[in-house]
Amino acid sequence: MALWFAALLGLVQGLTEFIPVSSNAHLRITYWLCGQSDSSGASFTAVIQLGSLAAVLAYFAKDLVRFPVAMVKDPKSLEGRMPWLLAIGTVPIVILGLLLKKHVESDLRSLYVIAAALIVVGIAMAVIDQQAAARTASRALASITYRDAILVGLAQTLALFPGASRSGSTICMALLLGFSRSDSARFSFLLSIPAVAGAGILEAPKAFRDLGSDAIPAIGVGIGVAAIVSYFAIAWMIRWLGQHQLRGFAGYRIVVGLAILVALATNVMPA
Repeated sequence: MALWFAALLGLVQGLTEFIPVSSNAHLRITYWLCGQSDSSGASFTAVIQLGSLAAVLAYFAKDLVRFPVAMVKDPKSLEGRMPWLLAIGTVPIVILGLLLKKHVESDLRSLYVIAAALIVVGIAMAVIDQQAAARTASRALASITYRDAILVGLAQTLALFPGASRSGSTICMALLLGFSRSDSARFSFLLSIPAVAGAGILEAPKAFRDLGSDAIPAIGVGIGVAAIVSYFAIAWMIRWLGQHQLRGFAGYRIVVGLAILVALATNVMPA
């Protein structure tokens, strides 16, 4: 893989992992736009997600240091409960990910699936965000329960369907549960840590086998670019959601999904 293309994939990954537009969908489209084969795209995508993982670890570094301390000193506080909340919220995607692994790497990468997921989740996002805008008050993140964590974790399983968006699905579920947009994004990004780490570690050996040892520099470039861009995307997204709604992202998703369907119907884009 050419280094310029690895850098481009890292850029796309970094821009779209934490913005609710689906990184998998945009990476799949990038392969097509550049005339590149994505036969090993699922593996390479999972590996460069480690760059996004590094970014979220760096952004929340202070919190991640406080969590284990709080587990001992103040286990009933939000910080003391957070590791357990994240662990419980990760269980659904681990189970479903293992069950659907073969489909995730093949059938579910269909552009028809991607287009449908972009549109359906986009519509749901617009409706849920409108309901959140009409709400007079939001729950504090400190009130989050283990039931809430499981529900957000169930929403995270939609990330197995390219086009659905991990951040979009989990943020929407948190909004449905009554949390503010910024708190929803905060928990969503923290919840991504174990899932992204697990996927990257599991897929790394396969990526090396598929791409060969010559791909090591490309993988390094992809991860590095994804890490830098993801960090700024996280910071921007949390600030943005403090004052803005999600409907712009919802509209974008629907337009892109429809464009893909039109391109497929007219044979401009191969299925």
